Amino acid sequence: MNHCGTHAIETDRLLLRPLTVDDAQTMFENWAGDEDVTRFLRWDAHRNWTVTYEYLYHLEQDYQNPRCYEWGIVQKSTGILMGSIGIQPSPPDPEWATIGYTDKEFWSVGYVLGAKWWNQGYATEALRAVCEYWFDNTGSELLVAYHHCENAASGRVLSKVGFILDHAAIIARYDGTPVDCDGYFLDRMDFLRPRGVRAIYEDE
Repeated sequence: MNHCGTHAIETDRLLLRPLTVDDAQTMFENWAGDEDVTRFLRWDAHRNWTVTYEYLYHLEQDYQNPRCYEWGIVQKSTGILMGSIGIQPSPPDPEWATIGYTDKEFWSVGYVLGAKWWNQGYATEALRAVCEYWFDNTGSELLVAYHHCENAASGRVLSKVGFILDHAAIIARYDGTPVDCDGYFLDRMDFLRPRGVRAIYEDE
């Protein structure tokens, strides 16, 4: 693959951009400190905004690596930072060996959006744009994704963009706790890319 790192992406309603330490307070208030928002994620809600600051400090260093893909999701009409979306090397999952891809490594996409902006199509819009960026720039043939088996809303977002539900998986949280998840994949050839992300966004 040809890794290209995190560059700004613009859609009809969103600006996806690198995050900075200046985003710490907003990120903490809008999603990172909200237990309702983070309950299905691989990490716990941040105790305070300084935890968020420390995360963003290290992320700023990681952006120097072309293998780092992490965007803040900004609502263009207001300039408000609403959430984040990123692509990382996939957790170990032997099931992917059965689908016949030759990628030496699998990469998974994940996203989080503050509760104020749920059910407005923003996650779908951001995910479609990031998938388009990935396939256009890296040469990869595949993206995978997981969500907690109880998080049906995330499954609907993935399906709208074209991800295919493939198998049940057990994925570890960052603290090592195993979680029952659903595993999805998106094939480059099957991904229909509406240029400019002009699709109609249904409620998630």
